[in-house]
Amino acid sequence: MRVMVFVKASPDSEAGVMPGEEELAAMMKYNEELVKAGVMLAGDGLHPSSKGARVHFSGDSRTVVDGPFTETKELVAGYWLWQVSSMDEAIEWLRRCPNPHGKEGIVEIRPVFEPEDFGDALTPEIHEQWQRMEAQQGS
Repeated sequence: MRVMVFVKASPDSEAGVMPGEEELAAMMKYNEELVKAGVMLAGDGLHPSSKGARVHFSGDSRTVVDGPFTETKELVAGYWLWQVSSMDEAIEWLRRCPNPHGKEGIVEIRPVFEPEDFGDALTPEIHEQWQRMEAQQGS
């Protein structure tokens, strides 16, 4: 199964505080372990929300709102996409992670939808389209 691991934002990450050499080295070592184990498919840190935007949808209308956004605890500062055998494995990997905040922080794990999760709504034609797109992405 694939899981998305969200590193929640903190006041420091929203202020653009960058990790020091020691923290960066520890995270790179951890990422190397994930890659060697075949767990890490992707992952990156994100700039503060002040450099981002949101698009609000209401029917056919779209409204763009520039950052920064309040409610820091609801924002994402980074992510990984992992391939694991179970949620327990994902939790175990996350327990080994260096503290991405150095202080208090939250990291959230959520399963990624797989084709079979869509049941009958995923017709053979849509499934074929899905597979074509994945092949083009190299996944």
